[in-house]
Amino acid sequence: MRIGILGHGRFGRALGALLHEAGHAHRAWDPVAEIPAERRAASFRDLVDAHETLVLAVPIPALAGALRDLRPHLRSDHLVLDVGSVKVGPCALLDEHLGGAIPHAGTHPLFGPVSLARAERPLRVVLCPSPRHPAAANQVEALFRSLGCEVLRQSPEDHDRVMATTHALTFFIAKGLLAVGAGAELPFTPPSFHAIARTLESVREDAGHLFAALQNENPFAEGSRAGLLEALSAIHRSLAEAAQTGGGEQLSIPDLGTRSPALQEARDHIDALDQELVALLARRTELVLRAGRAKAGLSLPVHDPERETAQLQARRAWAEEAGLDVQGVEEVFRAVLRSSRSAQGAAG
Repeated sequence: MRIGILGHGRFGRALGALLHEAGHAHRAWDPVAEIPAERRAASFRDLVDAHETLVLAVPIPALAGALRDLRPHLRSDHLVLDVGSVKVGPCALLDEHLGGAIPHAGTHPLFGPVSLARAERPLRVVLCPSPRHPAAANQVEALFRSLGCEVLRQSPEDHDRVMATTHALTFFIAKGLLAVGAGAELPFTPPSFHAIARTLESVREDAGHLFAALQNENPFAEGSRAGLLEALSAIHRSLAEAAQTGGGEQLSIPDLGTRSPALQEARDHIDALDQELVALLARRTELVLRAGRAKAGLSLPVHDPERETAQLQARRAWAEEAGLDVQGVEEVFRAVLRSSRSAQGAAG
């Protein structure tokens, strides 16, 4: 499968790197972005003529123009897909411009350049098939699965409804928190804010430039924003009333329920943390494999005793600073390092 990427912005570059790691030949074209010579198509026409699969990694407002430019040069053996964060409008544009003649599908990779750099897993992709081209949907799903992605099929409407109350609403809340200074460097914060701080960081680093498109292009985003604002206003009014009447018990946030005594609550939190640890170990393994490929390129051995000694010294120091059992923490990381060597050896 020869793959051409139209658009070489932040996501186009990240997708290209993912394709390269998976062994897929690809080229990109972008009239304004810098593209390495070995990955750059000679021209727009060359991108279309030389690649059967075309990925439209352009901003959503530019999609209609890109399709108009593409359409005269497309063949019936082409496969076209977009990677936008909104699907109702883009899928309609794909159908409008390509119809039954050119196989196409809409997709939304639920990852970005920062999450890829951090080796976050699993990688998930929402696929919105065109009813006219079921075989094209199967090809697109196979492509993303070859990249190690989990693929979920949804209609464009179902996708945008979910994104309106998750993706778009998260960006909306983050924008408001940043506007009131919540994202500023503060001398201290309670644990309850730490997860929010990570969300703010992720929004700013990974896709802050998408804010307007997520809010304006998703047909369900405005309703979700309105619902949130209405709920917050009602809570605000109830708090004012409770302050005057001395009530407010109904405003308390629900607890964990009757099946949550202290022991069960602690165990639930431990299970949640262990799940996070497993996810972090999966990310670490991906980074270890990335390091292994770099070592292979330099003809270096998998085992690096000097590096491992330095790592263990650093982790013992971290454990001591945290008030933990230094020997116990060292044993944990020795096991992690053994697993890393095993993973690199298997990959090699």
